[in-house]
Amino acid sequence: MDDKLELLKRLTETPGISGFEKPVRMLMKQEFENLALPVRYDNLGSIVATINEQPSGPKIALAGHMDEIGFVITKITDKGYLKFQTVGGWWSQVMLAQQYDVHTADGKKYRAVMGSKPPHLLSNEERSKTVNIEKMYLDIGVKDKAEVDALGIKVGDMVTPAIDFQVMANPDYLLAKAFDDRIGCAIVIDVLKELKNKQLTNTVYGIGTVQEEVGLRGARTSAQMLNPDVVFAVDVTVATDTPDLDERSFLGKGPAILIIDGALIGHSELRKFVTSVAEELKIPYQLDYLARGGTDAGSMHLAHSGAPAMSLCIPARYIHSHTSIISRSDYENTVKLLVAVVERLDKETVKKITFGE
Repeated sequence: MDDKLELLKRLTETPGISGFEKPVRMLMKQEFENLALPVRYDNLGSIVATINEQPSGPKIALAGHMDEIGFVITKITDKGYLKFQTVGGWWSQVMLAQQYDVHTADGKKYRAVMGSKPPHLLSNEERSKTVNIEKMYLDIGVKDKAEVDALGIKVGDMVTPAIDFQVMANPDYLLAKAFDDRIGCAIVIDVLKELKNKQLTNTVYGIGTVQEEVGLRGARTSAQMLNPDVVFAVDVTVATDTPDLDERSFLGKGPAILIIDGALIGHSELRKFVTSVAEELKIPYQLDYLARGGTDAGSMHLAHSGAPAMSLCIPARYIHSHTSIISRSDYENTVKLLVAVVERLDKETVKKITFGE
């Protein structure tokens, strides 16, 4: 496994739901420090690495969110089952009979299964309905609450999907939990690696934000701290190249530029500039939209007096579940495109994009 895949494996397998991002933040901190980049934080825990800080040039923000979807334990029953609150957007159909990891405050990890009723016991009415999440529970394989207590599992502990990173039959296809949005974190790290030794006329911030899945919260605080002039949120979008979908966003056809999503109307002049760079360098890209949902750009572009912003997304199948699939070539083309774009964002170009002058 090469260095890029090793980074993706470490990022996706590291646990870190919204509000519990510290393990991911420590991994990103290590990567930034390996590049000898200065690191700072906002007061919610978002991490920022800086390249070429200078007062005279524009400030370019590249943000990937560190948090993944998961659960928080809210109750331990007398029989040792765990009740929970979802963190981030879950659909009950993808939750039943799956395996999860329960993480204690002192670093222990225990495997759990989401309880499900066998089909033999389902009534006709139950078969026709999705299961209510409030009725679900996690089974860690104990006989009572005393055994749970002895393991150190407590109310407030984090739960994450349990799955390993894998390269699929076609080696361009990669499978893991938490590509939403550890792929964005990986791209931010790789772009900073590429830019570190280049002669830039701007300041570049590589950001790992917290609590995106519950309201773009770290995006808001980090943008208030940095006051960027141009914002790129690097995230995933829904790949629609599977049966019964409309086939507008494909794996392997390049990063997707969101024209509009639930939190942002993509800046048209910035989109025009980015697509011109992609076409100049023959880097494939796609145009897409999301009727619901949004990225960190939705909060970041509103900081202070505002900034042109774009959601630059990797198409991913089956997001907000245990397993999502992306294309490695999309990942690598996103890095290439962002490096080329950032290199060209000098003071005059940013002024022209912002004000149309």
